[in-house]
Amino acid sequence: HSSAPTSPPSPHLAGERAAMQNDEGRIVDLYLPRKCSATNRLIPAKEHGAVQLNLGQIDESGRYTGEFFTFALAGFIRQRGESDACLNRLLHERGLLTFST
Repeated sequence: HSSAPTSPPSPHLAGERAAMQNDEGRIVDLYLPRKCSATNRLIPAKEHGAVQLNLGQIDESGRYTGEFFTFALAGFIRQRGESDACLNRLLHERGLLTFST
């Protein structure tokens, strides 16, 4: 865990997809392996215990803005019962959750 300051990730726009063209110019799907947001480990394509959450941004009136943050949690984090604590940490790091004492 580094203490170097990092800028918060920008939220994604809904409907935004990565596209790739083959040699004939046809659009083909691009497989992007997911990484666990809590541990930075790669999540294998066949892991059925992993989840991906898209957390939507809202404006002052509570309406969805079309932007969202994506979090992926590996199955072993969920199996150990640590997903709630990891998600709280990730949300706090991005300024989306505050803890009051």
